Amino acid sequence: MSKEIEMMYIKNGQSVALLDVPVLAYAGFKAEVLKLLGEKENHCVNYFAFRNHDDLQLMACIANDREGNIALLSHKVPVQPDIQLESLAQHHFALHIFEREIQENFGVGFTGHPWQKPVRFPHNRYNQNLGTNDYPFYSIESEELHEVGVGPIHAGVIEPGHFRFICNGETVLHLEIQLGWQHRGIEKLIIEKETLLQRNLIAENIAGDTAVGHSLAFAQLMESLAGIQVSDRLNLERSIALELERIAIHVGDISALCVDVAYNLGANVFSVMRTGIINFTQSWCGNRLGKSLIRAGGTNYRFSREMKDKLLLLLEDFEKRFIEMSHYTFRLPSVENRFDNIGIVTANQARLIGSVGMAARMTNMRRDIRETHPFAGFLNFPYEAIVLEKGDVFARFLLRRKEIKKSIAWIRAVLSEMTFENQSIEPPTKEIKLMPSAISVSLTEGWRGEICHCAVTDENGKLMHYKIKDPSVHNWKSLELSLRNLEISDFPINNKSYNLSYCGHDL
Repeated sequence: MSKEIEMMYIKNGQSVALLDVPVLAYAGFKAEVLKLLGEKENHCVNYFAFRNHDDLQLMACIANDREGNIALLSHKVPVQPDIQLESLAQHHFALHIFEREIQENFGVGFTGHPWQKPVRFPHNRYNQNLGTNDYPFYSIESEELHEVGVGPIHAGVIEPGHFRFICNGETVLHLEIQLGWQHRGIEKLIIEKETLLQRNLIAENIAGDTAVGHSLAFAQLMESLAGIQVSDRLNLERSIALELERIAIHVGDISALCVDVAYNLGANVFSVMRTGIINFTQSWCGNRLGKSLIRAGGTNYRFSREMKDKLLLLLEDFEKRFIEMSHYTFRLPSVENRFDNIGIVTANQARLIGSVGMAARMTNMRRDIRETHPFAGFLNFPYEAIVLEKGDVFARFLLRRKEIKKSIAWIRAVLSEMTFENQSIEPPTKEIKLMPSAISVSLTEGWRGEICHCAVTDENGKLMHYKIKDPSVHNWKSLELSLRNLEISDFPINNKSYNLSYCGHDL
């Protein structure tokens, strides 16, 4: 079986004919997927199923972080009750979440799956008799152990999720997180809505704190399927917005972690710093979260010379205050002692569960789409990922600081090369015609990590399937692992150090 014959390789944001993607017998599909994932430079960015006429087609998208390619390979099985396939997750655990979703949506039984549980309880799930109260939590029969349930309704203004702790006294032996409480049918809505603007609006509301990251993944996907080539300048503007989103959320998270260790000076100062960044985004497009800024084919809000000057001044002031406050905060014994060696996740665990973004980079894994599968402005202005090794709360705390400084430096480098003579106007595309019978994969590096949007079109160029993967889908498992053998009182700072998305998972 030739590797070249059996797989299609594409680049980030590329569209290809669906018929060109090899369809393998399941034994061959399984062998090729596991062979690819046996190499450390490869990881699965998406694995999903969709109805293709009378068949259920399974599609695996395996990214090579060294070559910058994405391998596409598939398998078809006739649609019928009680489909049974051998689980790939029993050999490569990071695939567990994908197989669980396929089972929940289409009723496919994966024999040998190590953790076959519902993912979201979507309204159109295959088994309508199964409800959220039927979730099969892991349990241990014991007279000494006890369970602690938190949520789905929490004490603060927070999204819904249920956390089930198994404890021996104050020590957490096991944490299991049940999500899916606010499933909105995002993927189905994108298919049902007929206008590009409607779809764009849905994409930027997948996760409110990642409006730029998700809308950019969507825009790149639509532009690829429609054969639209946007200018290098627009790509740079989009990437500046993405890095501003990263800076704003990171500094806000640093503030929130200061709250959890009662360091009120840091909490207040870092919080104020975030305001300056999001206020700039609001002056750019009218929304502090960057909604309405990213539109397929063009933009309604060009980046002007005046905005360049304003941003440079803002970054100069921000960086000066950020470095000064960081100098005190990150060396404060009460902060270091509370974060150091708490919530450790090892590199082996991160690789096993398929961690992405910060949850991977804190364990010395160079998993950053900006570097490995560059897109938009990162094609002409390369980015080098920052990695740490310790994998604890302090590593997640420190990584944010380092990434903020790196993002500021990257934006400055872009602005230093930016000119405004003969700047063309690129209004957003209103009507769009997509490539028929095609598949496209779009990756961006949101502030949490790797975002993946995939689309499949039918013979008439209409969306047949749309698949979204937020980085939280992988990284919630990292939070679960980081609580083991810690006191239950360590949960808040562990949870805050990840700041994962409920709605990005629930879709």
